Amino acid sequence: MATPVEWLTPRPASVGALSRVHTRAYLDAFLNGTLDRAAQRRSGFVWSDALVERVRLETGGTLLSLEVALASGLACNSAGGTHHAHADAASGYCLINDLAVAAAHALAQGWVERVLIVDCDVHQGDGTARLFAGVPGVFTFSMHAGRNFPARKAKSDLDIALANGMEDDAYLTVLASRLPGLLAAYQPDVVLYDAGVDVHRDDRLGYLALSDEGLYQRDAYVLACCREADIPVAAVIGGGYDRDIVTLAERHAQLHRAAADVLERTGE
Repeated sequence: MATPVEWLTPRPASVGALSRVHTRAYLDAFLNGTLDRAAQRRSGFVWSDALVERVRLETGGTLLSLEVALASGLACNSAGGTHHAHADAASGYCLINDLAVAAAHALAQGWVERVLIVDCDVHQGDGTARLFAGVPGVFTFSMHAGRNFPARKAKSDLDIALANGMEDDAYLTVLASRLPGLLAAYQPDVVLYDAGVDVHRDDRLGYLALSDEGLYQRDAYVLACCREADIPVAAVIGGGYDRDIVTLAERHAQLHRAAADVLERTGE
């Protein structure tokens, strides 16, 4: 029997939650539409009220996913993964760093003491790495194409830079060589997993070469590792760049299929 899916509707993230990781000056400019043209170009978007609403709702989805994961063991957002956003600036289609907001919120609420961010987007999570550099309670792990955006990499707690063109088996071998040991050594109270599909071989902005099956196997592996270690995991869809929206949606849906299958196998 397939695992039933419960759909939940998030609320937009509060300004208070956003301000735990973003400067007030940047938030005021973003929320009120006073970002200058250079800042808008860096973000990749033209500002609008609808954009603000979408970003706050997306971030609210990651906050809700983390909260639900802590209660149930596993939850997925149908958006999120905006890991290039910095404390005071947008970058690379990322205006608010939802992963960082969720991690900071969980720590501030006293829900957890240690958060592990597992970022498997094809691009390094530079915004997340800089936001939590030297911050106790958050460990950042980024596994990404080494020769891809951003040109100037940040320093995560653990960075794995992959060679261009890496395919399924080699990718999964590298992941398996790192993740179980990291979970055992750090013993996080929760994992935030960025399941970017821009590692796919047909992605416009990715330089890796995973197949559809490789995406599924990656997501199922990460989620199963967390479940087997009895660590709650909240997952977000991350980046993906294909002009065929249906094809892109199918790639993102691999995360949710993998989550349902992992839950079914573990009897939840």
